[in-house]
Formats: sequence, structure tokens, C-alpha cells
Amino acid sequence: MSRVGFIYDDFFLKHAPPQGHPDTKERLLSIIEKLKNAGLWDRLVHIKSRMASYEDISRVHAEEYISRLNGFGTGFIDQDTYLSEQTLSSGLYAAGAIIEAVNRCRQGEIERAFCAVRPPGHHAEKDAAMGFCIFNNIAVGARYAQSSGYQKIFIIDFDAHHGNGTQHIFEEDDSVFYFSTHQHPYYPDTGKESERGTGRGAGFTYNVTIKAGSGNKDFLYVYQDILPGLITRFKPDIVLVSAGYDIHIDDPFADIWVSDEGIRGIVHSILSVSACPVVFTLEGGYDTKSLSECVKITVEEMLRHNT
Repeated sequence: MSRVGFIYDDFFLKHAPPQGHPDTKERLLSIIEKLKNAGLWDRLVHIKSRMASYEDISRVHAEEYISRLNGFGTGFIDQDTYLSEQTLSSGLYAAGAIIEAVNRCRQGEIERAFCAVRPPGHHAEKDAAMGFCIFNNIAVGARYAQSSGYQKIFIIDFDAHHGNGTQHIFEEDDSVFYFSTHQHPYYPDTGKESERGTGRGAGFTYNVTIKAGSGNKDFLYVYQDILPGLITRFKPDIVLVSAGYDIHIDDPFADIWVSDEGIRGIVHSILSVSACPVVFTLEGGYDTKSLSECVKITVEEMLRHNT
């Protein structure tokens, strides 16, 4: 019996930025088609998302920000983040997907999960939308995990862009470790290696900056030689992964040259060292062909590591 969950909901397709915006519904449709054609679809436990509650969202986001979203209407809330008529509902279901995955892991129904969601989340700050992101999905999931009994959360973010929102939300917290690899200098110009957390959270943020033009060798060194020691020492109860496939060589929104096999190596390393539940959630990745292949590879590795 498969212990790998796939969390999805058609509500994710209702988030509708204007034509030309990179975050299209075809991103998710291409993933579903690829998994079906590869014979992986029927090997997964299919789970419908839930809508995150106000309580879930308010563990992470400021009340004033939530009120602003509710009263905003439609249009660009920042220079590249668009709210359509159904975006808030889509965003609540995106955050709720991780909540549902965490809940199923907690109940022992699954051990691994992939959340195929949009809009993404890791740029969303406590009080601001940013970089296509409305709610910080993975942060909402982490706080829910703690409310449900998981105490120590390890977040891994391999998106090409630094997860500024996730880092800022947890940078003073020693119960959540945030680890990120990202192109630097690059948008959003945060995540320098000197940023290691503050106060009680000092030492629980770990950024590895990646130069433009870097590829498999650079990433696999980090994920095979640096990450395992951090996870082993922290001893998390659950690992949450912001899976941004814009690091792929064919993606148009970064200058990172990771191949299919590089993606496989990254995912393999994460799963091999994680002796606890692992939940992946989609962040970036805007070339539908490479994105769908990367998710297929991720799911293959999750099934291979299924115990």
C-alpha cells in the first residue's frame, strides 16, 4: 500500500492572474498529465485539500493584512502579485493543502506528501503579499504542525529565489529551522549567508547563496555534504520542503543550470536523511515541460523511499 500522498484541489485552477503572468493554471495541469502518463498517478494516495481557517492563517499573518486582503477586490496588490475573484479562496486551499498533508502524516495514513498548489507562498511576509505569493503556505503548515503535536520543524527551500517571508516569520524561533539554497544576488535580494537568525533563533537559519550559472555539482555538494549534518543535529519531527523547480536549466526565471538528474539528487538527499515525515509543496517552476518532469522525478523518489 502506498504511503505517499498527493494533495490537490481544482480550486487551485481558479486563481487567475492576467494573461502573460507566469503563474498559470497550466503549471498544475501539466503535472497531473505527466504523472498519469508516467504510470505514477494510481500509485499515490489522492487527498483533497481543505480550506485553511482564519485561525490557521492568523498564526502567521497579521490581522491587519488579512483584513486588507478581504477588502482588496481584484488587481495587483504588489508589482507582480495579482488577486483575481477566486484568489483568496485558492490561497486558503493552498495553505490548507499542507495542513491536510501534515494531518494525514500525524494520523499515520501517509509518510510522504506532495502538495501541488498555487498560488505559491514563500515570499509572503507576515503583513504583505509579494512575488506571486498571498499566504505563506509553508509557514502556515509549520505552525499548524506545531499546534497538532509536532514540535521541531525543519524547512528546506530549494527555490531559485530566497524565501524571504519564511525566513522572516521564523528567524527568532529556535523550534523551526529554515534552510535555503538560492541564486544570489537575485530577487528578492535577501538570504545572505550572514543571515543566521536573531535572538532565540540565532543559528536556526542557514542560507547557502548560489552564483548564476551554477549547476548539479554545486547543489549536490550542499545537499549531500551540508544539509545532512544540520538535519541530524536538529532532529526534526517533520520536514517541510518549499519545492521551487525554477532552478532547472530550462526555466526562464533564473540563471541556475540544474538538470533532471540534479533534481533527483537533491530530492534523494532530502529523503535519505529525513527519518520523519516529509511534505513537499510547490513554489516556483514556470516552464511547464521541465516543471512536470521535475515533479515526476520528485514523486518517483518519494515512492522509492516509501517504507
